[in-house]
Amino acid sequence: MIDLNADLGEGFGRWRLTDDEQLLTVVTSANVACGFHAGDPVTMRRVCALAAERGVTIGAQVSYRDLAGFGRRAMDVPPGELAAEVAYQIGALDVFARAAGARVAYVKPHGALYNRIVHDEEQARAVVDGVLLAGPLPVLGLPGSRFLELAGEAGLTAVPEAFADRAYTERGTLVPRGQEGAVVDDPEAVVERSLVLAGSGRVVSHTGVPVAVRARSLCLHGDTPGAVDLARRVRRRLEEAGVRVEAFA
Repeated sequence: MIDLNADLGEGFGRWRLTDDEQLLTVVTSANVACGFHAGDPVTMRRVCALAAERGVTIGAQVSYRDLAGFGRRAMDVPPGELAAEVAYQIGALDVFARAAGARVAYVKPHGALYNRIVHDEEQARAVVDGVLLAGPLPVLGLPGSRFLELAGEAGLTAVPEAFADRAYTERGTLVPRGQEGAVVDDPEAVVERSLVLAGSGRVVSHTGVPVAVRARSLCLHGDTPGAVDLARRVRRRLEEAGVRVEAFA
């Protein structure tokens, strides 16, 4: 059994990055941008309504306050401030989720924040505190990360996820996007990696070393060329292989 999640609502004003309507016909969980790295109230409301209509679970994709950098720039935010901003983003999205007859069912950090809390104890604890402040919710994160460890210790459901279209290091972390080969852009390779991750929980690192990546959810990035067709191929091949595609929350 595997969940398919995608980052959605990553637009602002008249600008749209992701094909939310089509991706919501494929994925089982929607990580909706909450306005800090992308998204705005109108976009958040629209995506929540579409997700609720199609039975897709809604998650809050929280980020550093970095609209210009798409949340991918390293930032030093005091722990108390970060916790409050995480809770603020969750609460803002939950208004629109509830208006659509649903609710925010989980939280996933984005970009630089996601990668930093793999190892940064202080920032990871601040995100956990923010999730607790907004209401105990499951969290998505990298397997073996300090974030998931602290979340579990705090009583939150810690859900590990994997990326079929991102290169991994031998330590099981993601290769930074600035490095060559960080993103896997061969569609067939992404499909095959998805099957292996869902089946055996392993992936080959960028240096050729097999790495264990046990995950309950598989992320399909919505901002890559041909994202919708690729997502459909991944889901079809998983189901053909006997894998049940189902939301974790």
